[in-house]
Amino acid sequence: MNIRELRANLAAAVREAEAGHRVVITVGGRAIAQLGPLDPGGGDATLDDLEARGLIRKARRADRPAPELIVSMPVGTRLDRLLDEVR
Repeated sequence: MNIRELRANLAAAVREAEAGHRVVITVGGRAIAQLGPLDPGGGDATLDDLEARGLIRKARRADRPAPELIVSMPVGTRLDRLLDEVR
């Protein structure tokens, strides 16, 4: 998709990316960029990745102490049951 088409059809290009497709953007027939779905790079998603996807909001303050207890939670774990175990 050349830059002129991208400007005219930006919403459609973003929908394509949301659907998992990559849109290659060209200038003068030469590929210069691509628009596609977010990919955390094959590893675990970082807080920045999750924030970019709108799944979390990072803390506004960075001066809080680190937690004393870190508990891993499998997907689907109910938070109230986990808190009962920790207490």
